[in-house]
Amino acid sequence: MDDRRKFHRVNAPVFCRPLGQPLFGRRKAVDVSLGGLRVYADDPPMPGDRLELELFLPDQSEVVCTVEVVWVDGLPDGSPARYDVGVKFVSISPADRERLSVVLKSD
Repeated sequence: MDDRRKFHRVNAPVFCRPLGQPLFGRRKAVDVSLGGLRVYADDPPMPGDRLELELFLPDQSEVVCTVEVVWVDGLPDGSPARYDVGVKFVSISPADRERLSVVLKSD
């Protein structure tokens, strides 16, 4: 299968939550890349929605970025959440992108 992705995806130790949500809202990000990530959610956003996310990196630092929802898929009963959500980064500072790059290279 031809992989046409612009960025390599990694299961890095990165967690995320919508900006301003309580601590229990943290979810492990899946398939993280410099272009975006997947995350499980119980309340589905709509494709095209823009959200502010906090990313929690392994060094205990945080990155705040804007993402756009690309797709939303329902998950079967017994899954860790109700929805699987794919987002792409639309705004992330160059310094934060570099910090994320270091995490992705070390995984």
